[in-house]
Amino acid sequence: MAAKNNALNKPVNLSPELESVVGKGPMTRAQVTSKVWEHIKANNLQDSKDKRMINPDDKLGAVIGGDQISMFKMTAAVSKHLS
Repeated sequence: MAAKNNALNKPVNLSPELESVVGKGPMTRAQVTSKVWEHIKANNLQDSKDKRMINPDDKLGAVIGGDQISMFKMTAAVSKHLS
């Protein structure tokens, strides 16, 4: 079982752009990841042919860039909006 005070469970501050996607911070990295995926699913942003690719809308594009991005690279892009 993971330690309760690991990096995923430490609250972090969010940029205003990220808050427009996931809600008001601070929140843990795990919560941020979950909320970003809620936004992706709710707005049908996964590519229809390759579900690993994300087609950002305007809100998410302000965080990760406007171009299609791999879900694996998306986490690194979101990390830039955490402090």
